[in-house]
Amino acid sequence: MLAMSTFGNLVWSIIICFFFISYLMLFFNVVGDLFRDHELGGGAKALWVILLLVFPFISLLVYLIIRGNGMAQRAMKQQSDAQAAMDDYIRKTAGGSAASELASAKQLLDSGTINQAEFDKLKASLLG
Repeated sequence: MLAMSTFGNLVWSIIICFFFISYLMLFFNVVGDLFRDHELGGGAKALWVILLLVFPFISLLVYLIIRGNGMAQRAMKQQSDAQAAMDDYIRKTAGGSAASELASAKQLLDSGTINQAEFDKLKASLLG
């Protein structure tokens, strides 16, 4: 009987830890989203933080229901901005100019590795 209750306690502890860690991840995502949102005023941000601290589970669910779509859009925008910054850094660090990359793309077109549509797309991205 002791072994069964110990195993049951272990399983219950694992379940509680899982939900607690899930809650903490959601909480920090919501708080991060609050401060990432430039459209929301300071008073509204403070109110959300107070609600998250006083009524943690209910306010977290309400936030996800009301502002979940905007939260996803802000996260995607942040990711695309970070990707663009990394791409710019790589281009600058690699030392290749737009002209040399365009010449390389022209060689690929001449050799038949890429078609005219792909070349035009590369040319547009390099020049614009």
